[in-house]
Amino acid sequence: MTERDDVMIDVMLPYYSHPDSAWAAIQSVLDQTSGSWRLVCVDDAYPGDSIRERLEALGDPRVVYVRNEQNLGLAKNFNRCLDLVESPYFVMMGDDDRMHPDYVRVLSRLIENAPDVDVFQPGVNVIDESGKSVLPLADRVKRWVRPRVGEGGSVLRAQRMAESLIRADWAYFPSIAWKSEVARSHRFDDQWAVALDLGLLLDIALADGSMLVTHDVVFDYRRHLQSVSSVTAASGSRFEQEAAFFDAYAARMQARGWARAARIGRRRSISRLNAASEMLRAALGGDLARARRLLRSATRRSAPAGR
Repeated sequence: MTERDDVMIDVMLPYYSHPDSAWAAIQSVLDQTSGSWRLVCVDDAYPGDSIRERLEALGDPRVVYVRNEQNLGLAKNFNRCLDLVESPYFVMMGDDDRMHPDYVRVLSRLIENAPDVDVFQPGVNVIDESGKSVLPLADRVKRWVRPRVGEGGSVLRAQRMAESLIRADWAYFPSIAWKSEVARSHRFDDQWAVALDLGLLLDIALADGSMLVTHDVVFDYRRHLQSVSSVTAASGSRFEQEAAFFDAYAARMQARGWARAARIGRRRSISRLNAASEMLRAALGGDLARARRLLRSATRRSAPAGR
C-alpha cells in the first residue's frame, strides 16, 4: 500500500501556551512517515502571534492556523476544533505531547482494517517534563486496569466498552483517533471539566459505539505534576466533580438496562482511592481542612439507583 492510500487524519491542536512548548508536538506531526494528515492549530487567543508566524514560515499547505477572537476555554475550544475537522478521522493532540513518526501510518492501517470502529486507542509511552520515559503511579494503575488485548488488538463494543471505561479511565485522550462524524454527533460536554474525554467516550458507548485497543506504541504522552488534574486532585475539587459525573452516567446506564455498568459507576472505586491517597498526603502535611474535604469526597455516598 502506498502513502497516498493512507487514511486522511486531521491533527487538531487546541493551543494556549508558549510557542516553544508546542513546537515539539508540531514537529512530530511534520515528521510523519505518511503524508496523509492535516494539522490545524486552533489558537485560543494566546497573547501574541509568534506561533502563527512560525507556522506560516513552514510554507506547508497541510498546516492551518486558526485564531479564536476571544479565549473560549478548554471545552469550548475542543468543540471549536470539532467544527473545523474536515477529514473522516481526527486526533485532538495535546500541545506538548509527541507523535512517533509512524503514528499516522499505523492508525491508518488500524482504521482500514476496522472501518466500523468509532474510536482507536493505540499504545502510549509516558514521558516527563524533560522527555524521559516514566511510569508514575497513575500510569501504573492505567496499565493495570487497561483491557488485556491480543497481538492484533481488541474491540470493545457498547456495554463492554462502558463497563471498562467507567471502572477506570485508562484511555489517553491526546493519542486517540476518533471517527469525526461520531464525535461531532455527541461533542464535549463542558459541565464535566475534569472528564471531557471520558464523557465523550461513554456517550459513544451508550450509543452502541465501539473502541479498538491495540498495543502499537506510537505516541508520547507527557505527564505533568502540575497539570489541571493534579492541581484539582490536590484541592479536592476534582473528586467532587467526579462524584457527580459518575452518578450521572450510572443513571444513564441504569436507564439503558446496563445494570452492571451502572453499579460499577456508582462505586467509582478508582476515584475514591485517589481521593483517599490525596487525603493521606494532606493529613501527613498538616493540612487538616483539606484532608477533611478529601475524606468527604472519598466516602460520599453515590446516588441511589433509579435517580
